Amino acid sequence: MLEPLVVEFTVQTDQQRAFDLWANRTGIWWPPGHRMAGDDSEIVFEGHAGGRIYERGSDGVEHGWGEVLEWEPPLRLRYLWHIFFERAEATTVEVRFDAGSASSTTVTITQTGFERLGDAGPARRERTGNAWAAITAPYVAACEDRLS
Repeated sequence: MLEPLVVEFTVQTDQQRAFDLWANRTGIWWPPGHRMAGDDSEIVFEGHAGGRIYERGSDGVEHGWGEVLEWEPPLRLRYLWHIFFERAEATTVEVRFDAGSASSTTVTITQTGFERLGDAGPARRERTGNAWAAITAPYVAACEDRLS
């Protein structure tokens, strides 16, 4: 069994805003190099268990990224995640938003299920760890920009 991939960091914004930026305003911070439909695409988390996670390009074509398993604003969300892969290769991502104070939130991303990928699991886990670093940096910047 592969260890869960855990990424943790603190942002200088309140818990509600941290959740909102992650789940409802993803398109303002998600890096262009980690999108399927281009820089101007819309990213949607349907805000309920069973909701879709997808990207919609300017041409209207939708690309599935995953499915919401649990939606508990502003505390956490959990989803199947298969951006750039087939659904059969999905992993599970849980994102927790723990209030540190009125103006800071600790965000913990825990990704599991790499062992389901067999021999490809360890390499995918390593690449995913590197990708989270690139993805979370603009999220932190958006959290700290009071205009977003």
